[in-house]
Amino acid sequence: MIKITFPDGSVREYEAGITAMQIAENISPRLAQEVLAASVNGETWDLTRPIDADASLTLLKWDDTEGKHAYWHSSAHLMAEALQELYPGIKFGIGPAIENGFYYDVDPGEGVSIKEGDFPAIEKKMMDLIARKENIVRQSISKADAVNAFAKRGESYKVELINDLADGTITTYTQGNFTDLCRGPHIPNTSYIKAVKVLSAAGAYWRGDEKRPQLTRLYGITFPKKKLLDDYLILLEEAKKRDHRKIGKELDLFAFSQNVGAGLPLWLPKGTQLRLRLEDFLKKIQREFDYEQVMTPHIGNKQLYLISGHYEKYGKDSFQPIHTPEEGEEFLLKPMNCPHHCEIYKVAPRSYKDLPLRLAEFGTVYRYEQSGELHGLTRVRGFTQDDAHIFCTPDQVKNEFLKVMDIIFIIFKALDFENFEAQISLRDPDDKEKYIGSDENWEKAQRAIIEACEEKGLKASVELGEAAFYGPKLDFMVKDALGRRWQLGTIQVDYNLPERFELEYTGADNQKHRPVMIHRAPFGSMERFVAVLIEHTAGKFPLWLSPDQVAILPISEKFNDYAHEAAKTLKRLGIRAEVDDRNEKIGRKIRDNELKRIPYLLIVGEKEVENKEVSVRKRGEGDKGSIKLTTFAEELAREIDEAMNSNHQKNNEL
Repeated sequence: MIKITFPDGSVREYEAGITAMQIAENISPRLAQEVLAASVNGETWDLTRPIDADASLTLLKWDDTEGKHAYWHSSAHLMAEALQELYPGIKFGIGPAIENGFYYDVDPGEGVSIKEGDFPAIEKKMMDLIARKENIVRQSISKADAVNAFAKRGESYKVELINDLADGTITTYTQGNFTDLCRGPHIPNTSYIKAVKVLSAAGAYWRGDEKRPQLTRLYGITFPKKKLLDDYLILLEEAKKRDHRKIGKELDLFAFSQNVGAGLPLWLPKGTQLRLRLEDFLKKIQREFDYEQVMTPHIGNKQLYLISGHYEKYGKDSFQPIHTPEEGEEFLLKPMNCPHHCEIYKVAPRSYKDLPLRLAEFGTVYRYEQSGELHGLTRVRGFTQDDAHIFCTPDQVKNEFLKVMDIIFIIFKALDFENFEAQISLRDPDDKEKYIGSDENWEKAQRAIIEACEEKGLKASVELGEAAFYGPKLDFMVKDALGRRWQLGTIQVDYNLPERFELEYTGADNQKHRPVMIHRAPFGSMERFVAVLIEHTAGKFPLWLSPDQVAILPISEKFNDYAHEAAKTLKRLGIRAEVDDRNEKIGRKIRDNELKRIPYLLIVGEKEVENKEVSVRKRGEGDKGSIKLTTFAEELAREIDEAMNSNHQKNNEL
């Protein structure tokens, strides 16, 4: 007999060799219908895999991330099985589950292409296979047998993957006539899948190498109910409408030029205004939290990044070294700001009385992302981080963590990112060798992060073994208006760089000590944050942040002079106002400016000129009636001022 411990702490005994599915059936027939996979001692397993020893068990359903992962991983195999029947001779690369659905990289063969018009046939074949209720069977296999089996089928990509694996670790999964190299886990059979959709096709280089063959990457998604698929497709259409690339073009925020280079955004005047206001917002908060602003070069000597370890980490993804006329001298476009800030710390001797030292910079960094991975502002080759590095004593870590959390909460509230999750990443207690720093410092830092979250009432998941080798961290994942998760905001403790750069401070004991370094970036990168903000708001930014706060629309050219005078009045109060004096009908002007998501439209005609008024239309609320220009200007200035003050006062509420 073996003992199975459930999430509520209860323990039941079963015969060794029982499966998670049998346990689910023993508990409840309905539960057995809903469960998709199992977590056995923290590892996700197939429901049909025998459990031979005492174990902790969690039965995973659709609402569990790991349950969805198993479901979509199996769906990737289902799509591959359909492709195998439709395209004889097709070769397969990798087919993982992703956050929403799955993809499979395939090589359909010389002269064969898979296009959007082929998707319905693939979907139909997938549904035919679902109807067969094929069991998905796991098998352990030797490396030699695996190489032989896949080589016979001409699966050269799979053979390459097998050659990288250690003998004794290889498993395959078979359903019907399709067998795949796979670690799993999977759902028991194909009938669990009820609704399918092939979403898109794209090119993808084999193993991400531009010098290797380009495969076809087919994306898909499946659900256990058709209604879930219908709801998702509606969400997908809304996401297309909110695409930051589309809205960014409509609002004249940013652009790209092949002459400048792929992945290097050009910020247009309105986008620059938006970005600078975000920067000013954070700079004001940072001043209140005693940060000191610094500036560092866009390049650095290669030796700097060898010391920091960033050359080893980012060398392959960096632009090639810049060679100077000086023999042997090499520079790199900087991939990170941290090494430069370490050098600033070293400029002068430091005492414990000087700490914490908080250095902040909106520093632009460069990484050579592959062209196929570039995507609008979310994946670029040059981006600006709202970077800050706090140098402190071990005893100050918790308090500094609390303050950084305050800053992140202020930003999330000000920009309506109030639906978020947090994850604490700790080191693996059973494998301490791969981490730098003393046990004492690690315990102190990890305890500080956990206590900081508890003090703030922040519910955070704890993941063992997910810490960086240089220290534990806290990450924030926000959900946007469509429920999509984005990682925004990270706080990381670092023992590595102070060691590499031999940073020191003189303690109260008059001895030399290493400071602890905290990395902090509430926005992450300005480019990615603006992209997420655009899609979260659908381009309808808060009034204080909008590039254009007011558009003044004269009914005819006779009222242009008054419109321009009104704009000057507003601008004197710091309100961003533009005049649309095109020779167009007022209805057209209203429609065009509403498409620009401008918060206030002011219509002016004969009556408004006579009474020194404006007729107000508010975004989302329509006509608000006429009001004296001076009154409107004062009320709007007050509304903006109150919003800005409210943003900064939120710190006092935390």
